[in-house]
Amino acid sequence: MTDEELKALVASLAVSQQQTDEQMKRTDEKLERIGIHWENLMRSQRDTDEQMKRSDEKLERIGIHWENLMRSQRDTDEQMKRTDEKLERIGIHWENLMRSQRDTDEQMKRTDEKLERIGIHLGNITHNQGDVAEEFFFNSLASEPRLGRICFDDITKNMQKHRGNIQEEFDLFLTNGEAIAIVEVKYKAHTNDLKKLDRKMSHFKLLFPIYKDYKLYGALASFYINDDTKKEALERGYFVLQRSGNLIHTECPTSQLKIG
Repeated sequence: MTDEELKALVASLAVSQQQTDEQMKRTDEKLERIGIHWENLMRSQRDTDEQMKRSDEKLERIGIHWENLMRSQRDTDEQMKRTDEKLERIGIHWENLMRSQRDTDEQMKRTDEKLERIGIHLGNITHNQGDVAEEFFFNSLASEPRLGRICFDDITKNMQKHRGNIQEEFDLFLTNGEAIAIVEVKYKAHTNDLKKLDRKMSHFKLLFPIYKDYKLYGALASFYINDDTKKEALERGYFVLQRSGNLIHTECPTSQLKIG
């Protein structure tokens, strides 16, 4: 090999080595970049592993809760099944109850109708009894218009008067030149009837101001009156008139509290 050929070979090897170095340099740079990416990749993989681990733990807890939930759901299903069976039985009983209630309503309706008819009859009976008592005391006092020692000139039956906001009906009304007597008539007298008589006594001179200077007497007349009501009437200053056969038995108050 000549010197020229040797020089050419050495020069060629030098160029090749330079190219190889350049290639190795680029390779190193690529590997460095790959290393960075690899490191990032490994870091990302570790993060992923951690995330997966936490996810596995969550799923495990969820699995426990899910198992409990499913067990609870099965219990609920059983309870609902038993409830449905109870409701079905209740429905049967309810249907029977409603049928019984309808029957009861019908019976009550018929009973109400009967009671209404009876009430009409009782009302007529009570009204008729009151008319009988009123007619008896009117005829008796018309024959002898007297309350105790007080004599009257005339008697009026069922006198009504309406003045302003006051309205009253007076069963019997006796008068003379200086006195008036109001007689409340009942078939069977009660203590509440005295309250009614009190009211009529207080309203009389408001309804009839022409009698404002007259003495005013009150009386309770009845076919039957119990001892307590009689005692209360006499204590209030009222006369008490009772039927005695075909006559009137009169009891006078101990004090004339109701003289106006």
